[in-house]
Amino acid sequence: MLHRRHRHRADAEPGELNITAFMNLMVILVPFLLITAVFSRLAILEVALPAPENTPQEQPEDEPLPPPRIFVRADGLTLVTPQGSEVGFPRSADGYELAGLTSALELVKREDLDKDAAVVMLEPDTDYDTLIQVMDAVRVTRVDDPEGATVEVPLFPQISLGEIPAGATP
Repeated sequence: MLHRRHRHRADAEPGELNITAFMNLMVILVPFLLITAVFSRLAILEVALPAPENTPQEQPEDEPLPPPRIFVRADGLTLVTPQGSEVGFPRSADGYELAGLTSALELVKREDLDKDAAVVMLEPDTDYDTLIQVMDAVRVTRVDDPEGATVEVPLFPQISLGEIPAGATP
């Protein structure tokens, strides 16, 4: 008799797989995951890094004046204009004077509207947040248009980065 039962099971059709509970789980889980997912937005700034020391650097001949240079030091910012004049912005307890830097760069931009390059020189221990804030102050300025809205106007969007040599003065 035991032998018959065993043979009966072998001959029987396999039972249907009930996936209703799994499908219900997927119907609820997929929208939940899509709703709670964090979609990140990447912002990319293009910068021109200095060329390696062993490659010759070419200076364009159609640009006689150098771009404005901004020296970022622990005690403040220094702007060297294309004409060679220096404007200093000492660092206060609140941080760097970025609004003053942007205002000075607006004056430099008015002298030559075709220029769109600037050089930011950093001390080796400058933190990343300071670099980004200075780059934002150099890249764009905010202007109120006649309708009352604030518009971003590009100043010097092509930024080159460099390191201030030890003991160098601007």
